[in-house]
Amino acid sequence: MFTWANLVTLIRLLLVPVILIALLSARKTEALVLFVMAGASDALDGILARKLRQKSLLGAVLDPLADKFLLDSIYLLCAWKGYLPVYLAVLVISRDVFIITGFLILHLFFVTPEIRPSRLSKLNTMVQIVTAAAVMASLRPDLLEPLFYLTATLTVSSGLHYLYLGFISFPQRPDPR
Repeated sequence: MFTWANLVTLIRLLLVPVILIALLSARKTEALVLFVMAGASDALDGILARKLRQKSLLGAVLDPLADKFLLDSIYLLCAWKGYLPVYLAVLVISRDVFIITGFLILHLFFVTPEIRPSRLSKLNTMVQIVTAAAVMASLRPDLLEPLFYLTATLTVSSGLHYLYLGFISFPQRPDPR
């Protein structure tokens, strides 16, 4: 279903390779500007969906996938280039793979969890965006280090929260004894 919100999300997806090319070419300022645009589009698509009453299942699935594609790609590339610690990229990507895997497992058991990010997940995404932007802005290491630890803590906490939500959503079978 075409909606303006979904169009904005698709534009964010199309910005990802452009941002990555800029980072690979050591054009961090250009990458940062495009990344800020992509981040703003994340807020814009939600506003459009609500204000224009254009919420859709496609948007509910596409928006978080676009966020994951954008952030995971940037964290992976920034770790590879040495802009941020490898452990942080591993945590960010592992959490996302973990969540998607859990979602697929629930579907295998005919459980359809609500596709809506928790407050902790929204905070985590915001901090991941701020951290990625700070890395691209080449902030001093003494300013980046606390952001890395905060991002790692929120990433793990959010992943554990989704694990908890997955367990309480899982169908309970009676004990066969």
